[in-house]
Amino acid sequence: MNSEPVKSHRPTQHGLAGERWFAGLSDLSPAYFGMVMATGIVSLAAHLSDMPTIANGLFGLNIVVYTVLWVLTVLRMLRYPRRFFGDMIDHLRGPGFFTTVAGTGVLGSQCVLLVANFHVAAVLWGLAIVLWVAVTYTIFTGFAVKTNKPTLDKGISGAWLLAVVSTQSIAVLSALLAAHVGQPYKLEINFFALSMWLWGGMLYIWMMSLIFYRYNFFPLAPGDLAPPYWINMGAMAISTLAGSLLIINVADAPFLLSLQPFIKGFTVFYWATGTWWIPMLLLLALWRHVYMRFPLKYDPLYWGGVFPLGMYAVSTHELIEAMGFDFLDLLPQTFVYIALIAWTATFVGLVLSLLRRFGVIASPVAPQ
Repeated sequence: MNSEPVKSHRPTQHGLAGERWFAGLSDLSPAYFGMVMATGIVSLAAHLSDMPTIANGLFGLNIVVYTVLWVLTVLRMLRYPRRFFGDMIDHLRGPGFFTTVAGTGVLGSQCVLLVANFHVAAVLWGLAIVLWVAVTYTIFTGFAVKTNKPTLDKGISGAWLLAVVSTQSIAVLSALLAAHVGQPYKLEINFFALSMWLWGGMLYIWMMSLIFYRYNFFPLAPGDLAPPYWINMGAMAISTLAGSLLIINVADAPFLLSLQPFIKGFTVFYWATGTWWIPMLLLLALWRHVYMRFPLKYDPLYWGGVFPLGMYAVSTHELIEAMGFDFLDLLPQTFVYIALIAWTATFVGLVLSLLRRFGVIASPVAPQ
């Protein structure tokens, strides 16, 4: 009789954790760099509101998050290349890759405004431009040549406006860097910032027309209103910020002086459009979560909802400086706290989600 003990084929706790880790890596959302965008802009909002401890703490955290996300992204690309590149030409997941561009641009802006490290900011600026070119032309070429395409109501969402945000994040960082370099590069970088600002505005008009049409002429289910629909407002807020910085830079670039009335007009236009979206988005959120009782649980896409709140605070602050609209002072002072609350709630959701994924705490039991 064989007395050799039978080996159990049950996975160990270590094995289960490894399986969960790889499953999470495979499913990693391309939009996770939205956390970098959100953390960075809330940090800048705190900085402009004289909260240096919060601003610097979030800056340090953002460096860590940015590094970790790049490591995970590269690992996912190497281990699951079919899934990774397949996501790029998926109409719903593909636009999430624009968060890599915007997150890089926002982190570069932090380097300029918080620590005046222009060398690192310039490196991040160059990386953001390379990423923008690669992501923009890969995604939109892929969408154009795909044989099987979804209908408008199934293929478009507010996440598409991340393409606008990524473009304007480069305009913002360009304008900030232009204020700290000498001639002739000051002129060239300001012109580049102006060009990106204009392109971002045109892209918003194209995309928002389709999104607005989809909202009003196709059935809308609660699940269709994913958190990135707040980018409807966030794309206008960052466009306002880029325009305000160009107005501030007028003294450094004569061609900006000749365009000043146009830039001022469109900057206010962008701010007014973004402001119009806020009550509308709140009503849609109430309809989704209160009237339709859609569950409110952590989703990495919620970082795309935090970002616009912080961006609205920062852009309105810079609009006041550029245009002298002191009567708007209450808005950035209010929205910085709203953004901090939203960031904290989303961060707590992330921590709890990770603890549940790795079995540290039990997942909530769904009601019968």
